[in-house]
Amino acid sequence: MAAAAASRVSELLGRFRPQLARSMSSGAHGEEGSARMWRALTYFVALPGVGVSMLNVFLKSHHGEHERPEFVAYPHLRIRSKPFPWGDGNHTLFHNPHLNPLPTGYEDE
Repeated sequence: MAAAAASRVSELLGRFRPQLARSMSSGAHGEEGSARMWRALTYFVALPGVGVSMLNVFLKSHHGEHERPEFVAYPHLRIRSKPFPWGDGNHTLFHNPHLNPLPTGYEDE
């Protein structure tokens, strides 16, 4: 009885196997111009987009020096509940004395 049921299930699976199999997306539609389309998109859309972005960054970087904002000692900012595990414990890991104030203010003022 169990052998007959197993035979019947394997027969059903064998009959529907081609329909269950999923073909790869590149060969599913039979498009041979797909690689040509992606190459064209790379050369005519992606690379010019990267070039325009690089030009934008280059022009913005030569715009000039920014002034830092005035220091205001807000009580909810720069809270030090315990010291940092590096240096003197008061400076952040990537501390910039021109841009990052300490809890008491900028270092060079």
